[in-house]
Amino acid sequence: MSTCMPHLDNRHWSLFLALMGCALLTTHLAAAAGLGNKPTGPAQPGQPPAAATHFNVARSTLIASAKPPVVDAAKDPDFAFQGEFVGPVATGPAQYRRFALQVRPTGEGRFEAVQYRGGLPGEPSYAAGPVTLLGKRSEGFLVLSGGPWAVFVEPDHCLLLDRQGQHVGRLERIVRQSPTLGAQPPKYAIVLFDGKGTSQFSKAHVTPEGLLMEGAEIRPMLQDFNLHVEFMLPYMPSAVDQARANSGVYLQSRYEIQVLDSFAQEPTFNGCASIYRFRKPDANMSLPPLTWQTYDIVFTAPRWAGDGTKLKSARVTVWHNGVKVQNDVTVEGKTGAGKPEEPMPLPTYLQDHHNPVRFRNVWMIDRGAAPAVNFPVLFQAAAAPARPTAAQRPHSAAHAGTTPAAGSPVRERPSPHAAKDAKSGHGPAK
Repeated sequence: MSTCMPHLDNRHWSLFLALMGCALLTTHLAAAAGLGNKPTGPAQPGQPPAAATHFNVARSTLIASAKPPVVDAAKDPDFAFQGEFVGPVATGPAQYRRFALQVRPTGEGRFEAVQYRGGLPGEPSYAAGPVTLLGKRSEGFLVLSGGPWAVFVEPDHCLLLDRQGQHVGRLERIVRQSPTLGAQPPKYAIVLFDGKGTSQFSKAHVTPEGLLMEGAEIRPMLQDFNLHVEFMLPYMPSAVDQARANSGVYLQSRYEIQVLDSFAQEPTFNGCASIYRFRKPDANMSLPPLTWQTYDIVFTAPRWAGDGTKLKSARVTVWHNGVKVQNDVTVEGKTGAGKPEEPMPLPTYLQDHHNPVRFRNVWMIDRGAAPAVNFPVLFQAAAAPARPTAAQRPHSAAHAGTTPAAGSPVRERPSPHAAKDAKSGHGPAK
């Protein structure tokens, strides 16, 4: 383990010592109140888990009464600290382990974060047992406490210190992207929205930037289908729980796959990629708001007898940002505000929950009519064209026997956003 001290001025040391004291006091108070790592038990299908503390009641009251605004990230100094960080941390003499951190602002310089052992959710090295941290921004840096170390967060990295003030690790900022972002629809897919029109919707609105707004209702009413949708959540740091960038994909108007800013949170039965209030996702694969994310959904409708008796329930599989988080789940009945079940199919729609969630590259495959295809579809960047050989180059008297001058333009491999943005007519992702 390293014994060298990082350079900390008096201002950093004062804040560090104060936070360490607050962390110890918070731990003792939580233990005395019976809070902390109290298990709440798994949610039963269709039922929320029991409230653990009176705080949850007050929190729900706040959610119901407040409508936090969308914040312009460019004008919020907290936004620079939002994101994901990974790196090695000393766990003993000459022993290191990969750790990861997700940080999200909660308004007015306050922050929440989740610390992971092994790596981020979705990574092969990820290990269970995340630790929740709290912190406050001080001028140009952020300090988080609540775990085994104090964490000093800068916009591009984090420094970890133990209780003796020894430097034990450094985490670097990373930016992840869904492997299905920008996936092109197969030959037999129904293109619902590519930025050019809304003819495949019975109602829809498009922003001046060419993005589909919440509240769009898909015109084709299909039984069994695969759906690809890309969405971007607004930045609402002071919003809490269900008021934080809420929308949803309502399959056949009955079964909701929740859309929510659940970044840096534990998976919940009403969080992002949950089958709303029915089943939490197997992992929380949420990326930070203002990042394009993906859902790839396989839906199989219920089966009915001629007299209207249900023979089989609906089934759904969901990949969130390329990771399977709902695996062929049987959904016994409607969820959330869904319409009652019946044999007749209903439209699938993108819920309007009064938050400016944006969508693009939306397409679906009718499994009752189209040939079987591999799904999800991964993004494939267009290959750069090969350089012509000398024999293939055009000849002229002026260029005979010469080679192209240095710096001749060659088309570069496009970014993962470029192909889709060029097709849809809107600019690069924020």
